Amino acid sequence: MAVPNFKSDVEAVDALAQAYQDLRAEIGKIIVGQEEVVKAVLISLFSNGHSLLVGVPGLAKTLLVSTIAEVLDLEFKRIQFTPDLMPTDITGSEILGDDRKFAFNPGPLFANIVLADEINRTPPKTQAALLEAMQERSVTVSGHRHALPAPFFVLATQNPIEQEGTYPLPEAQLDRFMFNIPLDYPRYEEEIAVVKGTTGISVSELKHILSGEEIMFFQQLVRKIPISDNVLEYAVSLTSKTRPNTERATSEVNDYISWGAGPRASQYLVLGAKCHAAIMGKYSPDIEDVRAIAKYVLRHRIVRNYKAEAEGITEEHVIEALF
Repeated sequence: MAVPNFKSDVEAVDALAQAYQDLRAEIGKIIVGQEEVVKAVLISLFSNGHSLLVGVPGLAKTLLVSTIAEVLDLEFKRIQFTPDLMPTDITGSEILGDDRKFAFNPGPLFANIVLADEINRTPPKTQAALLEAMQERSVTVSGHRHALPAPFFVLATQNPIEQEGTYPLPEAQLDRFMFNIPLDYPRYEEEIAVVKGTTGISVSELKHILSGEEIMFFQQLVRKIPISDNVLEYAVSLTSKTRPNTERATSEVNDYISWGAGPRASQYLVLGAKCHAAIMGKYSPDIEDVRAIAKYVLRHRIVRNYKAEAEGITEEHVIEALF
């Protein structure tokens, strides 16, 4: 599918907003509810960022990712992270062929959308191999660099209730994820719809909405969207307020936070706000667009102290206080 030739960026933004509505409608044939989760995942994809989904088992995280891959006409691979998984199990390795020469055998990372299921169940060495691929969009095996296909998008999942036998991601590695997206249980009416739709024999046919080339076009379009100085300064101000014992820190941050967010958070706040504005049919983001995605950008970039844990103060509470 060729990338359309738009007469202006305004027309292209309108096309992105329409594509988003089409995607939501198509994904809704399979995924019941979870509107905010689907919205956040699509924003991170159009912003060329990766996402971490945090939720208990059985909330259709894998189904959500595979459905998105199908409606986007992208290659999808799922990696089940386990304690014995080695870096070469995901990146690939050099194997000796019949001609007595080594050839590279690509691993499951070589796909457009990769689901890293239960990323906190594998040791740091394998986690690091995945995070290097996320940052560099390539892997290095036996001294040779191999570029990953474009677009490349990682969705990792993490179970928040099982801590035994897990290797939690350090904050520096969490920073590689654009969004940290929490999943909650469906509402009662939504669960009835889920059970009705999954215990019969009917199967919904999904249409391809966008190609890989179109996605990369929209990723570049998002970066071209203009942003006013006051909105950009608001995004940077939000990030700086999360840093305790600094000039802009709020009282809640000084009381409950050990470490705040770095400059990458400001970059993702701006990119996410641009994309949020575009899918809502606006041609430039405002402060409300920054606020709409701030919790996804900041919640895994601030570290609570012992006082916060003792008093039950969550990251979301601190972020709300920033507003």
